[in-house]
Amino acid sequence: MHSLKINLKIAFLNAENLFLLFDSPPHKDILKADGTQWQRLSTSIYENKPLDKLKELAKAIKEIDADIVMLCEIGGPESLANFNELFLDSKYSSALIEGNSNRNIDVGFLVRKELPFYFDLASNKNRSINFVYPHEKSQNPPPVNKFSRDVAELKCFTKNVDQPFLILLLTHLKSRLDPERKDTNGFERRKAELKTLVEIEQEIEKNYPSIPIVMAGDFNGNAGTENTDEEFKPIYQSTSLKDILELANAPGPDRATFYQVKAMGKTESRQIDYCFLNPVAAQKLKSNSSSVYRYKDEFGFKIDIPQNLEAKMQLPSDHYPLVFELAELILG
Repeated sequence: MHSLKINLKIAFLNAENLFLLFDSPPHKDILKADGTQWQRLSTSIYENKPLDKLKELAKAIKEIDADIVMLCEIGGPESLANFNELFLDSKYSSALIEGNSNRNIDVGFLVRKELPFYFDLASNKNRSINFVYPHEKSQNPPPVNKFSRDVAELKCFTKNVDQPFLILLLTHLKSRLDPERKDTNGFERRKAELKTLVEIEQEIEKNYPSIPIVMAGDFNGNAGTENTDEEFKPIYQSTSLKDILELANAPGPDRATFYQVKAMGKTESRQIDYCFLNPVAAQKLKSNSSSVYRYKDEFGFKIDIPQNLEAKMQLPSDHYPLVFELAELILG
């Protein structure tokens, strides 16, 4: 009897403050609201993502048509479920465990319904990152610092959760913001989070040596092979993980997932979002399937790189989606 094999298209996106919270159960008619009416549907302290941006974000996700969508900056399980129901025709199952974010932005998954497997979601939000700030070292005992958000762990399986055929790790590492001026650019915290993320991936790889593993997220820095930021060097020193765009030999400009608009109308392109594959997953990567998706205008043409803040604010998100496909995954 032959094992069933499937291809899975996977996407990752930082959806930028995807809050969708309502005072009453939502229904499709609210999508006819104008901007002001839309915001009045919720009295939450978190402002809902603008309706026009949500529609454009949904349009992009529908065009990508991924089987699994990994998302950052989601305003909790309710927001993810509402987005799926109102904008994606409920064609996905949503999976999100609230993490540690002080902005209530979480990482979560959308998994296409009717796929021939089950999934299980676990959290690493309570795991120590073995890091204390200098001002905390005198405390007795020192605090146990954890991930700024989480490392969510999705196992895909057919019969037994302990026999997965694919494992996805999803994270959103510490940003470069440092309002309290205790860690310049968030460097030390992000370094500790990355080190712990790598440890989690290595533990999983040890337990499941023949299973494809994806490690994805918003890394908030240059984790690529060229001019690697210091905090991400353990990826290359301690693992065999490879970025999907590196495996695809994508040209530098085509790897940008974020554009920093600077003074004098200058725009700096950066890749700060990554989907890393372990060697088993890398062997399954479908040729020519890896890319950064570019948002389209109403006529279906790619929208130009934003040259000013106003143009950037018009985009569905300040990040661009990563897309790739794993081929002939063995379900067992």
